[in-house]
Amino acid sequence: MADHGNGTQFDRRSVVTGLALYTLPVGTAMAGGAVASVPAQFKRRAGAVPIIAADPNATFFCPMRQTPVKWRALHAFNPAAVVHDGAVYLLFRAEDDSGAMAIGGHTSRIGLARSTDGVDFQVMPAPVIYPADDGQRAAEWDGGCEDPRLAMREDGLFVCTYSQFNRKAVMLGVATSRDLMFWDKHGVAFAGSRYEKMMMKSAAIVQRLDGDRLVAAKIQGRYWMLFGQGNVYAAHSSDMIRWTPVESAPGALKVVMTPRPGKFDSGLVEAGPSPILTSKGIVMLYNGRNAKTGGDPTRPPLEYAAGRALLDPRDPTRVLARADTPFFAPELAWEKTGQYEQGTTFVEGLVYFGGQWLLYYGSADSVVAVAASSGLLL
Repeated sequence: MADHGNGTQFDRRSVVTGLALYTLPVGTAMAGGAVASVPAQFKRRAGAVPIIAADPNATFFCPMRQTPVKWRALHAFNPAAVVHDGAVYLLFRAEDDSGAMAIGGHTSRIGLARSTDGVDFQVMPAPVIYPADDGQRAAEWDGGCEDPRLAMREDGLFVCTYSQFNRKAVMLGVATSRDLMFWDKHGVAFAGSRYEKMMMKSAAIVQRLDGDRLVAAKIQGRYWMLFGQGNVYAAHSSDMIRWTPVESAPGALKVVMTPRPGKFDSGLVEAGPSPILTSKGIVMLYNGRNAKTGGDPTRPPLEYAAGRALLDPRDPTRVLARADTPFFAPELAWEKTGQYEQGTTFVEGLVYFGGQWLLYYGSADSVVAVAASSGLLL
């Protein structure tokens, strides 16, 4: 039993079965006539501050430059999350101080951090996924490895999807690990398919809660992921390493979710953390950018905020319901200022830990932060 701070105790089963029903706002219609009754609530801690930030003193020997580099000198943001051995681990994107002083102008590497309470993190001294003189050199140098998402297979294999950026193209890469420290790169997720050379990023693998841990879910005998920036698409896999995109026609990706004029996600939609499979549906948290013109007039142009949708538990390409307003958006000064000045709460990590859901996000393309659920609500 876990006390979630509202004077009432709930068991884990109630949390899970409540995910789908309590994710969308009052009055949102869903398939079969069900209506969601309560909006999701993720709350920042009182006096919230970033939990991971840049460290100009952190150095490691770069195998590409053959010299020590300050691998997180400027920014640390966009975290993925997983629970392992009683602790929360984050993979996060870090930027060095090389290149142009502009978004995307630096080399990115993926760092690792560990926490026993989900808030106070110890960052490992060196990145764990980074450009090297390996089989992925051409895809990753010198833009780097960016924006990870994490999932765990039933056998304990950790699977990371991430962006490979060589300053000419961005590809969706896959890496695997047994301990989160040492990673094997497998190259592009769509290798062997007609989409092998497709430029793409942002992929989140569907998971389910098994006891107190999240594990990758199988639907119709296959693993599934939602991916894409601009539109959201879907793919399936037998091993979580090689993926086959779902098509609406030969050579045409099936579109799962698109931007909506006049709303907070009018500019683009982008996959967030792992969607969660429940008996009521697949709860999907995603990132939406407001359009510069023609977007939600109540929100700043080009702002990134977090949205929520419910997908069919038998068909992850089918959206049952989608909220019209964001459930989480920039509010604090450090969420509205930084490398991305229009404001960002970019959600990428979600875990169930200590009797609550913890949502990890990148703020203003500069720092990492966390928010927690309240009561039953995801």
